[in-house]
Amino acid sequence: MKYLVQIQGTQAAYDAMAGKPSPGNPAWSEADIAAMFAHMGAINDDLAETGELVDGNGLAEPARTRYVLSGPGGKPVITDGPYSETKEVLAGYWVLDCASLDRVTEIAARVVACPIPEGSTPSPIIIQPIQEAPPES
Repeated sequence: MKYLVQIQGTQAAYDAMAGKPSPGNPAWSEADIAAMFAHMGAINDDLAETGELVDGNGLAEPARTRYVLSGPGGKPVITDGPYSETKEVLAGYWVLDCASLDRVTEIAARVVACPIPEGSTPSPIIIQPIQEAPPES
């Protein structure tokens, strides 16, 4: 079965990685960033080796995103990020093809074990099964 494994983040967390601290988000050093990339790279390498990795990427910070909504008369209303009404955003994802929910949960546990600077707020991980289209008749 395929699963979407999502890692959440905040604009403040992205800012901390860029050296701009805030409460619960101390500034990251170059060593902190290197450790995070090494940890995630090792997970990706292992998933590629087992054949479970379908796709995965980190996403750009909310300040570089755009929100599009249908407005009056069906005309799009476009807002640049970050969005004050949204505290957490999708920071990265993996599409995994795993034998069971237990297996994908093991993988998510490795993701949350990623090293982060002391005093940082950990990012939650969400596992969501990907619904498959019904077979064509």
